[in-house]
Amino acid sequence: MTRFTNKVVIVTGAGSGIGAATARRFAQEGASVVLAGRTEEKLRKVADTLPQDRALVCVTDVAQMDQVQRLVKTAVERFGALHVMVNNAGIAPGGRITEASPQDWRNVMSVDVDGVFNGCAAAIPELIKTGGSIVNVSSVSGLGGDWKMSFYNAAKGAVTNFTRALAMDYARDGIRINAVCPSLTRSELTADMFSDRALMEKFAERIPMGRGAEPEEIASVIAFLASDDARFVTGVNLPVDGGLTASNGQPPQG
Repeated sequence: MTRFTNKVVIVTGAGSGIGAATARRFAQEGASVVLAGRTEEKLRKVADTLPQDRALVCVTDVAQMDQVQRLVKTAVERFGALHVMVNNAGIAPGGRITEASPQDWRNVMSVDVDGVFNGCAAAIPELIKTGGSIVNVSSVSGLGGDWKMSFYNAAKGAVTNFTRALAMDYARDGIRINAVCPSLTRSELTADMFSDRALMEKFAERIPMGRGAEPEEIASVIAFLASDDARFVTGVNLPVDGGLTASNGQPPQG
């Protein structure tokens, strides 16, 4: 498929996991891709796997509005326009509220919530020009609760409802705004979990499809939501979770 030929896409958190897989997916479908993140070495490793005339690395801290504005400006100056903004960058500190710190709260909110706000606010003026779309990466944790993940749940819950509201505000401007809500997905952040056989067996009991996701499986849904195949879809927070949401996270009975 070449749904994104002559399209320009920004992917934040593109140095690993879902972000890296998403950058590769858009490039495979013909897009010019701007890879954003805080670690240049990681971004360049991913960019080196893409067509060099359609890949650009831009070191960016999404928590800083001036850096995100520079990111969007750089993308437009390099490739001429912006058609898709994927707000993927995120962190996930764990622990109960009495075990984590106020700084942990500020850190997760600055990246997971402010980062999405900054990305949307900076991209929307350019997306209005192209009739483009935004895909935010939320989580099933933004649709319900998890043990020892209250900060992350609060942040992703904010992204979930922000996506709904923003979609309503900008639909008449020709912009579609959706989110994907993955469950457990293989990445650097979850490497220890995926290597813990006993833990993964417990997760498998809760997920009807019996496993966690691969980042490419999330990337394919992001690409769908950004494409014209989803041209009448906006304001959706789409679980990509192997049936976890449908089962309410309950293990099989009997």
